[in-house]
Amino acid sequence: MNEAQLRTVVEEVVKALCAKGFLKAVKCECESAPKALKGEVKTSMGSAGKVFANASSWGAAPAPMGQFSALPPKTPHEDDEDAHVDAKAIEACGASRVSVCKPTKKGTDAARYVDHTMLKPNATQEEIAKLCEEAKAFCFASVCVNPSYAALAAQCLRGSGVKVCTVVGFPLGSTTPTVKAIEARDAIANGADEIDMVINIGALKSGNDVVVYDDIKMVREATRGKILKVILETSLLSNEEKIRACVLAKKAGVDFVKTSTGFGGGGATVADIKLMRGAVGPLMGVKASGGIRDAKAAADMIAAGATRLGTSASVAIVTDAEVDGKGY
Repeated sequence: MNEAQLRTVVEEVVKALCAKGFLKAVKCECESAPKALKGEVKTSMGSAGKVFANASSWGAAPAPMGQFSALPPKTPHEDDEDAHVDAKAIEACGASRVSVCKPTKKGTDAARYVDHTMLKPNATQEEIAKLCEEAKAFCFASVCVNPSYAALAAQCLRGSGVKVCTVVGFPLGSTTPTVKAIEARDAIANGADEIDMVINIGALKSGNDVVVYDDIKMVREATRGKILKVILETSLLSNEEKIRACVLAKKAGVDFVKTSTGFGGGGATVADIKLMRGAVGPLMGVKASGGIRDAKAAADMIAAGATRLGTSASVAIVTDAEVDGKGY
């Protein structure tokens, strides 16, 4: 059986499950949308062999910023400290499902800002599994891993409420928009909830804003319904270039702008976070990443306007412990 035949079989199975009420199709109400996108259940297959029913990532309208995790709501109990969560009220704001992550280890409130990160090229699957366990224990916002580990992370985090984040065009940003879009679709099919893409840095520095915008826009179109963050690599840019990049990202409809890959010779600074926050306004996300290694640095970034922190020193940050060595 070839891939096309397998896809046909899977689509029929998904349609049957929808008919029985086990899955819910996402309908596009836009009259101008192609017929194929109106109420039809779409499937996507990732490179790791995972198959998903996923209308949102193939043309549905983008989800609002701050969308809740698409996981089944927990059944409240009298002794459950999260029983006060009003699922109906939250769903009325646009969420289709609600999940609550309950930490098993004590950490500071900074945990909800953290993308617990491991992007080193020699990361092992055992290290990724440990990363996921730490993320569940402290209720970090997400784990951020290389694309080849997206499926493993999705499996480890299933039902936890912790998101899976992965990177596209990483770390140079020099691949074509088509390649970045394919990377993004593949990552989503493998279980990624959030995509961090690197812009075309050379095009930005050449003053070719059209190329930069088209690059971001193509990935945005490939990630509808998912969170998209745009990495600027601020250490390579002038302030004027940082502002232009933020404006282009906002125009393309992304959810976050992000400082650094951690591989570009520099990381986040308070000055850059303030500059980026001023450029995108109060509603977009700003992610500080690179060189955030302790609780004070994390607090400074949040105070400057960061709404996410990308770091591999996450556990030390939320437990206010010392961390040895260098890292993301």
